[in-house]
Amino acid sequence: MKILSTPIPDLIVAETSPIIDKRGAFSRFYCEKELALVIDGRRILQVNHSKTAKVGTVRGLHFQHPPHSEMKFVRCIKGRIWDVAVDLRAGSTTFLNWHAVHLTPSNNYMVAIPEGFAHGFQCLEAESELLYLTTAFYNHEAEGVINYGDPCLNITWPLPVTDLSQKDAQSGFMKRGYKGITP
Repeated sequence: MKILSTPIPDLIVAETSPIIDKRGAFSRFYCEKELALVIDGRRILQVNHSKTAKVGTVRGLHFQHPPHSEMKFVRCIKGRIWDVAVDLRAGSTTFLNWHAVHLTPSNNYMVAIPEGFAHGFQCLEAESELLYLTTAFYNHEAEGVINYGDPCLNITWPLPVTDLSQKDAQSGFMKRGYKGITP
């Protein structure tokens, strides 16, 4: 695995190199040893799979409040996704900055999103699928949602938004003076 930095400290992209031969391909989706500096003693506790049917659909921006914060490792296993992470860490020099990565099965990228970030994505190809590895169990009461169109973030989604969950559609904008997430 090759670790690629992003403009936001602690948010990384891991690139895997598949072994390809006449039978097909083999690649490592996750390796604790190779990601030791990134995972830093955390353990993967849950693996989730999402399938998004329609192009233009946005899921997110979601996060978990402490003490249920989670690190996510996100990889596209089918289709094309525009994946977004937003720094919500109180006191961070990149507070409210966002970074996006195109994820496809062929580019072999996996985004490692640390605690204190909101995460969302837009589906760029019908029937796209994501695999998430997380370091905490989902806790409904700890879930936070920020509206995908929040003007404080000014995220430029690549396509018009065509579909949202009811929860995401009803999520509000950040309140003026929002201070962020503290551990």
